[in-house]
Amino acid sequence: MARLLGETLFQISGQGPAPSKDFFHLEIKKSDVTWRWWRISPRNENKRPGEVVESHTCFLEDRRLQDQVRLVFGTRVLRYITNLCQGHFDYLEHLPNHLLLQIMTYLDLEDIAHLRQTSHRLKMLCDSEEFWEHTVRQTCKTVPEHVEMLARELGWRTVFFTNKLQLQKQISRRRRGLDLLEFEVPLPLGQ
Repeated sequence: MARLLGETLFQISGQGPAPSKDFFHLEIKKSDVTWRWWRISPRNENKRPGEVVESHTCFLEDRRLQDQVRLVFGTRVLRYITNLCQGHFDYLEHLPNHLLLQIMTYLDLEDIAHLRQTSHRLKMLCDSEEFWEHTVRQTCKTVPEHVEMLARELGWRTVFFTNKLQLQKQISRRRRGLDLLEFEVPLPLGQ
């Protein structure tokens, strides 16, 4: 499982809390923690960026650096990176999208709703057209061409959650609209 992890386990950047304009970057690698900062001052002071690189063990003992991380990025981020430094890796976040999508096909919709709330990446995958297209195709043995056309226009998720009668109404409206377009006679210019 460790080979699933890249060299960088986590990274985050952001501005310090108000009134500070300073910018910070935190990077957790397999072997160390890097904390960088850039002092932003309204005066023309020539401040150089700073950097601290510590091993995981040293970071776990460095309360001052942990307090800075908590102040800038919050308690949840500090707790997460502390767990990373202790060897508690989140393998799910490091799986490629195609594997996550394959795993998600075995979940119930209620579980998808819960999974969607766990991280930004999983939310994007749960909302993706690729996931919902697969779900529709898995639920329906065959997907008629007119339903596919509607799904490309409205989205696969919309098609999945729309009942059959409403889908048939939308398809017939679109067909009538296309028929009307074919028989429209263009008006001469100027009228």
